[in-house]
Amino acid sequence: MRIIKWKYVIDYCKNDRKMRNAFDRFYEITKDSNWRKPQDVINSFSNTDLVTCKKAKTSRIVFNVGTNKYRMIVGYYFAPNQMYLYIKFVGTHEDYIKIDVCKIDMFKRK
Repeated sequence: MRIIKWKYVIDYCKNDRKMRNAFDRFYEITKDSNWRKPQDVINSFSNTDLVTCKKAKTSRIVFNVGTNKYRMIVGYYFAPNQMYLYIKFVGTHEDYIKIDVCKIDMFKRK
């Protein structure tokens, strides 16, 4: 498992100890995961949603983190021997309801 842009998550959470702890726990659980297909993710995190973005022809995973207080949206890619998660958004549930899951890319370099 490779989680791309994790350092941005750490930086984003640096002033909110509860958020940082929730995402640290998430990282510890997922870093050694051996997911081969989207259903494996759902089997590990039943509170997770798979979102198909038809216009962009991509899919994203929405993780509910910290007993549903926080959200993380990732793009993903299943390589033959490894899965890649590309972090697109982290924030509170209140932040999440204001964004478009398929368009958000808060850590994209401009």
